[in-house]
Amino acid sequence: MILVVGATGSLGGRVCRGLLERGEEVGILVREGSDYGALVDAGARPIVGDLKDPASLRRACDDARTVVTTANSAGRGGEDTTETVDLRGNAALVDAARTAGVAHFVFVSVLGATEDSPAEFVRAKALTERRIRESGMAYTIIQPNFFMDVWVPMLVGLPLQQGRPVLLVGRGDHRHSFVASADVASLAIACVGEAAASGRTLALCGPEALTWTEVVAEASRILGTTIEVEYVAPGTPLPGLPPVVTALAAALETYETVLDTSEVAREFGVERTHLRDFLRAMLTPAPTEKQ
Repeated sequence: MILVVGATGSLGGRVCRGLLERGEEVGILVREGSDYGALVDAGARPIVGDLKDPASLRRACDDARTVVTTANSAGRGGEDTTETVDLRGNAALVDAARTAGVAHFVFVSVLGATEDSPAEFVRAKALTERRIRESGMAYTIIQPNFFMDVWVPMLVGLPLQQGRPVLLVGRGDHRHSFVASADVASLAIACVGEAAASGRTLALCGPEALTWTEVVAEASRILGTTIEVEYVAPGTPLPGLPPVVTALAAALETYETVLDTSEVAREFGVERTHLRDFLRAMLTPAPTEKQ
């Protein structure tokens, strides 16, 4: 069985469905009351558990030959924090998988994860990476850049819907090759059962690098209007978004991710999405059916 942790999220759901379509036996770690009926209908086996409950993780890993985890605390709140989920929860999952004799552990981290990152979320990812590498299990660590289909709707789409200016942190002039979550899911699926992926850390970025200012300019071009922009100091709260987003948005303006990962994409058969194509799909109204 392949255990997918985080299957009720967008990325984990894509991974789960892709593995099921490939004919794999898939178990999904789910919490009581979460919405997982569609995945069960597709053939997944639900296993009740929680990253904050180490005993449930040990039970979940008992029958697993592979663990794929995409779970994180971003956007959750309450008891689900970077400390409880991304740090202690992931540590408990790695330990449970090692104890159960899991043959392959696939972890979706984040590009440029370092233990001295100013962002707590990124530090937690890096600490989990180290725990995995030191576990003795065969592993694949996937380091995607930030997801275009998460960040662009949050920072550009949401203010447009609300009729307010787009807030850009700093000068909005750092270039990033944002990646589509569907492409990350494709890479994770391709790594399961693939010997060539074992023991590797695989970065994945989109095929082009743009600044946030350029993203807004492209959105303006597609819409045929000028989008109002306000530049704010790093750390300024972003309306309607959780604090972790404010921290990560500030961090994005301290470095650039102009990275060519085309070789990884070719090796694992990932057709990467262009950010301009994503923007066009996001901003162009769907055609209405004629009566």
